[in-house]
Amino acid sequence: MSNRALLVIDIQESFRQWESWQQTLHPDIAERADRLVSLARAAGDLVVWVLHTEPGSGGVFDPESGHVRYLDGLSGPEPGDVEVRKTAHNAFTTTNLQQVLTERGVTELVVCGIRAEQCVETTARVGSDLGYRVTYVADAVTTEPLGGLSADEVVERTKLVLSGRFAEIATIAEMEAVAASAT
Repeated sequence: MSNRALLVIDIQESFRQWESWQQTLHPDIAERADRLVSLARAAGDLVVWVLHTEPGSGGVFDPESGHVRYLDGLSGPEPGDVEVRKTAHNAFTTTNLQQVLTERGVTELVVCGIRAEQCVETTARVGSDLGYRVTYVADAVTTEPLGGLSADEVVERTKLVLSGRFAEIATIAEMEAVAASAT
């Protein structure tokens, strides 16, 4: 196994229940993330599946709602993968993710998922602060318009604030090209 992990963050049915999902930047996020999952598995990287939950809330993130499940089109966990359920914006604070990564010798993270500027960005920032080398795959994230910004502008802003500070910025095609040159 390599020293890298792919974090697939919050690509779950809960978000499709919101009216704002109609404005999401990449409604095909499951397929985009699955391209990264295939690359990670081929490289022997750890694949970590993250689901956001709000137990007892009665909302779409409450496990009782039936919506806390992976979006159709996403391959989902296989033996050897790790799955964590979080209740905070980032994937570290309310989970044992750091312990799992440490036990497996992971030093690099690749992040993708839903809410580019929220859960994915926050996980990238915390991961960087914890000492991981982080790659934010900008076309394997999605979000909706926010505060007068289009979804594209939200992702561009997120790339700007992460780049060179908390993460390297990459595209799926760049990740695929690196993987192809390594074989």
